[in-house]
Amino acid sequence: MNPSSSVSLFWVVAALFVLVAMAFVLFPLLSRKKSTRVNADRRAVNIAVCRDQLQEMEADRANGLLSNEQFEIAKLELENRLAEDALGQENAPQVAHAGSRTLGYVIAVVLPVAAFGLYYFSGSPALLNPAAVAPPTVEAMPSGHDIEKMVEQAEAKVKANPADGESWAMLGRSYAAMQRWPEAWKAYQFAADRLPEDASLLSGQAEALAIIKGGALQGEPMKLVEKALMIDANDFKALELAAASAFQEKNYAQAAVFLKRLGEQLPPSDPYSQKVKTALARAEQLAQGGGLDNLSQPAATPPPSTAALIRGSIDVAAALKPRIGAQDTIFLFARAAEGGPPVAVVRGPATRFPMDFELSDSAAMTPGDLLSGHKQVTLVARISKSGNAQPQPGDIEGSVAAVKVGAQGVHLVIDKAI
Repeated sequence: MNPSSSVSLFWVVAALFVLVAMAFVLFPLLSRKKSTRVNADRRAVNIAVCRDQLQEMEADRANGLLSNEQFEIAKLELENRLAEDALGQENAPQVAHAGSRTLGYVIAVVLPVAAFGLYYFSGSPALLNPAAVAPPTVEAMPSGHDIEKMVEQAEAKVKANPADGESWAMLGRSYAAMQRWPEAWKAYQFAADRLPEDASLLSGQAEALAIIKGGALQGEPMKLVEKALMIDANDFKALELAAASAFQEKNYAQAAVFLKRLGEQLPPSDPYSQKVKTALARAEQLAQGGGLDNLSQPAATPPPSTAALIRGSIDVAAALKPRIGAQDTIFLFARAAEGGPPVAVVRGPATRFPMDFELSDSAAMTPGDLLSGHKQVTLVARISKSGNAQPQPGDIEGSVAAVKVGAQGVHLVIDKAI
């Protein structure tokens, strides 16, 4: 459809809407003889509006205009708005008296003129030209201040009604969006205690606990994932975590099963769908005994055994070595060059230094974001006193940026106290 036909169609549709609106307004005025009661259900209207907004957000996410994190944040805002409206009192029914025919004729003239005039002077007629529509900008997305405000609202609701599982669930999702994982884990736990049949709360709790543990899914996180899948076999986050755990355990056939079920829930246009398909193809290849990077590799690429690996050694600055205890744990994270959550994580005892390390796709945090899908990463090594992957006072760490995936002989020095 060309721009001129789009403009014409807009005005035709707008005129039809005005006629429909006039019918609703004029019919009672011109035909009713007695007073009647009108009970405007504000809550139902708000629910319908929010439902339309959610459908638009889902379409934007499917088209790649919103990331999963931005979608969850915007969805939380809609949920908060609906929750606040649900707590408000219903509007009292109002009495509408029959109007005269004179008033009806006046409205028939004034309503269309006012509608089109108001749009012309206060609206955005220029947006009818597709060339004038600018793409969404980062500034249009919720800012850190907006997220903090949503967290404060969720905290206030929990404080006002600690028995409300939905409020705890909103608080857990808010904390997770801010990557405040210890708080998210506790909030999800409270929510799951009150809503035991909600699989998403168990998988959210499992994700938070796994990240706190440095990406290790074995043990309690997987118990939570298994419970979530028993409640809902298609819970999205539970399938992600189950596939990631299978990768970590090198059980690639089982990883392929979870990834296939995960991919079936994604529309083909979703950018994440392609990542899941890539991970599924790799899992199926590895399950058949293929190399890490035999998939679609031209002859000129590096050897399959090293193309998706990073190897090197970790050492500790001499001044910090006395701070290492016998029970300390070392974590090695690989993050995307642009930042964000870890792509891959390994952990182990902080015994002797220097120590050798190796990172590969088997250490992936999520099956849709493999190490081999990145050209460069930032490596961070942290020695933890508590065994917690989240930085704590007393921990020491070091990092090296712009490490190419496939690099050998990387040298990382832990040289900073937290």
